[in-house]
Amino acid sequence: MTDIENRIIELRKTLIYHSNRYYNDDAPEIEDYEYDMMMRELKALEEEYPEYDTPDSPTKRVGGKADNTFESVVHTVRMESLQDAFSKEEIYDFDKRVREVIDNPHYVVEPKIDGLSVSLEYTNGVFTRGSTRGDGDTGEDVSGNLRVIRNIPLKLNEDLPFIEVRGEVYMPKKSFERVVDRQLIAGEKPFKNPRNAAAGSLRQKDSKVTATRGLDIFVFNVQQIEGRELNSHKESLDYLAKLGFSTVKSYKRVDSIEDALLEIEKIGDMRGELEYDIDGAVIKVDDFDQRELLGSTSKFPKWAVAFKYPPEEKQTKLIDIEIAVGRTGVLTPTAVLEPVHLAGTTVSRATLHNQDFINEKNINIGDVVTVRKAGDIIPEVLCVNDKLSEGSFIYPEACPSCGERVVREEGEAAIRCINPECPAQLLRNLIHFCSRDAMDIEGLGPSIIETFVNEGMITKTTDIYRLDEGEIAKLEGFKETSANNIITSVEKSKQNDLSKLIFALGIRHIGAKAAKLLSDEFKNIDAIMNAEVSDISEIEGFGEIMAEAVYDFFNSDGAKELVSEIKELGLNTESKTQIVDNRFEGKTFVLTGTLENYKRSEASKIIEGFGGKTASSVSKKTSYVLSGEASGSKLDKANKLGVPVISEAEFEEMIK
Repeated sequence: MTDIENRIIELRKTLIYHSNRYYNDDAPEIEDYEYDMMMRELKALEEEYPEYDTPDSPTKRVGGKADNTFESVVHTVRMESLQDAFSKEEIYDFDKRVREVIDNPHYVVEPKIDGLSVSLEYTNGVFTRGSTRGDGDTGEDVSGNLRVIRNIPLKLNEDLPFIEVRGEVYMPKKSFERVVDRQLIAGEKPFKNPRNAAAGSLRQKDSKVTATRGLDIFVFNVQQIEGRELNSHKESLDYLAKLGFSTVKSYKRVDSIEDALLEIEKIGDMRGELEYDIDGAVIKVDDFDQRELLGSTSKFPKWAVAFKYPPEEKQTKLIDIEIAVGRTGVLTPTAVLEPVHLAGTTVSRATLHNQDFINEKNINIGDVVTVRKAGDIIPEVLCVNDKLSEGSFIYPEACPSCGERVVREEGEAAIRCINPECPAQLLRNLIHFCSRDAMDIEGLGPSIIETFVNEGMITKTTDIYRLDEGEIAKLEGFKETSANNIITSVEKSKQNDLSKLIFALGIRHIGAKAAKLLSDEFKNIDAIMNAEVSDISEIEGFGEIMAEAVYDFFNSDGAKELVSEIKELGLNTESKTQIVDNRFEGKTFVLTGTLENYKRSEASKIIEGFGGKTASSVSKKTSYVLSGEASGSKLDKANKLGVPVISEAEFEEMIK
């Protein structure tokens, strides 16, 4: 596999993960700007190397998917995303592409509200259904929650036969502050920003909760309409306001791209004064007939572009540096700042990444620094403006949690605490161990685990399996029923497949999928412990770093003691993958395209049941490529490498 292909695969996985965190979990982990730059890099690589392009790439899809909590809604008119631009040059390029198709275009410029996109449908002037965008083709029905947003009219000022409009649900800054205050008082984890607060509020199962959140909406597009003809975007916005919809007040029709850029600059200058968050400005071709001529790509309309404002930067004083210890022992520095208003919020903390970053920027306590915030996550320190200290901040030589020495592994930027009994790591290790993808111990959430640790009931991982029901019931806030439920769930987890146990152990570089590969390959934990690096690295999908991480973990004294205790406590240490027969033993399959009779996961289980393995990419080690409809670059690569390609019908013959 080439470096380019590796980078493309890495970008896709990262983007899909963060898209899910942003759209579906409402819990983003990176800034919008960082996500946008990764998406841009991936798109450029796919254009330069089309042999690696695939139809399921994040560049081909609108983020988000329908949540199973609500009924699915198939959009009659696709709710498209927008092409992003980050410079004037890209805006001029957009104008040039437009003028290649139409003459003398007029544009409408409007703020890009940072919220949750929804569709509203009205029949005979009455609100009938509302849904989220989802993936653009299918969303979720949230009609009940939309009804409680006061700015959404339940009856229009005209009895149109039918109209579907698109809008952006958002949470005003004042509403956001009130919600966060209530969450903090109640001891709840507060929302990170108004956008995620709006998304989380709109997906509440109880619309009474949604009603308390102070949500609002701006309607910005007519998706489809009966009983009225509209010829331009500005005309439609004016008409929407007449119908009773709330529309952005600052939209403006301009005659040239130069005037559009001036309007973008004007909107950018006032963004900090707005009562709601915006993350850019949108330029749209005004005339609807011209839009028809321009059309759309598979993802974006060609008649619109979204200009994203660069991350806002400000200067402030660094008054302290705090070091936190993560679950894997990594020491992470955070700058404590004199509060500064940045991108609509007050910022008092910012990430400093690691010791190398601190040294490179020559950062220390007392310096005046520049802070950037491109979205809703902890901001970062960019540079030192006024050097008011001596030298760079130096990490402590001892762990701030347990006092044991810290080390820096060769070739890594991270500095770690290597004490396996470190209290800071213990809590995080326990939370990971009990999590859904790991041992899935229902009832042992983070707060309860912390209570048990504080009470001295858990001092190491295996103490989970020594918990006493009576002692739990004596704790404040617990009853016999809840104590029994916890013990029942703990006992149930002993029967988990070996793969869940391996993942639960928190081995560096080993995720849930890699844990499954290890479990299926070696069948039991003893075989894994006795395996050499060369044995582990032969697993399809494993590299040298992953193999060494597994070897080092299981050859440490702490791991050997832990596994010994796990066995004594009766936890399953065998793979439960059912082998029907070994007809596919030693064979590796790669699945591509859409199968008619199986989901990919179902086909994978069948292959594993016959002793085979599946992999995500085609290589010379691949035995077969199972190809369905709309197969992409994997099929091309298989043909190029001479790997046998089988159809679904041939596959069914093989498994008879």
